[in-house]
Amino acid sequence: MKKKIAVITGGDSHERVISFKSAKVVHKYLDKEKYEPYLVHIDKSQWALVDGETNYLIDKNDFSVDYNGDKIKFDAVFNAIHGTPGEDGKLQGYFDLLGVPYTSAGVLASALTFNKGICNQFLRKVEGVNVAPSMVIHKGFELPLSEVLDKVGLPCFVKPNNGGSSFGVSKVTSESELAPAITKALEHDTHVLVERFVKGTEVTCGVLYINGKLTTLPLTEIVTKSQSGFFDFSAKYEGMSDEITPARISDELTQKVQETTKLIYKTIGLKSLARIDFIIENDIPYVIEANTTPGLSEESIVPQQAREYGLSLPELFDAMLQEELK
Repeated sequence: MKKKIAVITGGDSHERVISFKSAKVVHKYLDKEKYEPYLVHIDKSQWALVDGETNYLIDKNDFSVDYNGDKIKFDAVFNAIHGTPGEDGKLQGYFDLLGVPYTSAGVLASALTFNKGICNQFLRKVEGVNVAPSMVIHKGFELPLSEVLDKVGLPCFVKPNNGGSSFGVSKVTSESELAPAITKALEHDTHVLVERFVKGTEVTCGVLYINGKLTTLPLTEIVTKSQSGFFDFSAKYEGMSDEITPARISDELTQKVQETTKLIYKTIGLKSLARIDFIIENDIPYVIEANTTPGLSEESIVPQQAREYGLSLPELFDAMLQEELK
C-alpha cells in the first residue's frame, strides 16, 4: 500500500518563497508507485492541504485532514519548510509528540543549527572542526563597535543569527559600514552574528543516509558573480553564481571536507538530509553553517550533487523517506 506523505511548505519567514519551490519539486518527483504526496501549507494563519484552489484544513489534534469525504492520516512528513517553524525545531517537537516520522533533523539539532552563534560556540569545541571568530549582538544591547572589530576584525560578515537564504546579510569592509549592517540584520532577527571574513574557496557538501550508510555527496564549489561579492540571495536564487560540481579542489581536500561534514553531522546529531557549508582558506576548511533543510528545487545545490553522485530526484527523496519509515 502506498504511503501517504504530507509535503509541508510555507512557514513564517522570508524564506517561504523558497519553501514553495522546494515543495513543488518534492511533490512532483516523489515516486508515485510508492507514495501519495499531498501539499500541506503551514503558516500562522492556517494549516491546510492544498489541492488546486481548494484548501482542506488540517486537524492539529492528530495532523489529519478530511479530504473529499475521507479522513487522511499521514504516514510521514516530508519537511520542505525553510526557516521557522520547520527548521528551528518547533514543528519537529509537534510531530514527535504525535509520533509522526519526518525528514529533517530533530528538535535539539534543529534548534542548535538554527542559532548560528550558539552552533559556532558548540562546534569550536569539536576537535577537527574549524570555525571563524565571531560574536553575537543582542537587539538593544549597546556595544562599542571598536570592541566588535577588535574581536572579529575587518572585513567581516553581519547576518541575522537565526535565518537563512542570505536575507539581511552584509559584507562589511570598513568601520563606518558596521552599524548600518547591524541595523539591516536586526530587521530580520533580534540577534545579530558578526563573523570574520574567511577568504578562500567556498564549497558545500550534502550528506544523508543511503541504504543505512552515512554518505557524503560530491562537493559543489560556489563562485559568486553578485555585486556584493558573496553568496547572497541573488547569487543563490537569481543565477548570479557559478555552482561547479564536483568542486575544483584536490582529492585530499575533498576527502577532508567530506570527513569533516560527517563529523559535524554525527556530533550535532543530525538526521535525514543536511548540507554543510565551508570556506577553504590556506587548505583549512572553516565551517560556515549547517543547513538542516537545504533547498530542493531542481536548480538547488543538493539536487545537483545528487545527480553527480548518480541519484535521480525520486531516488534522493526515496532515500530520505525510507530512512524515516524504517
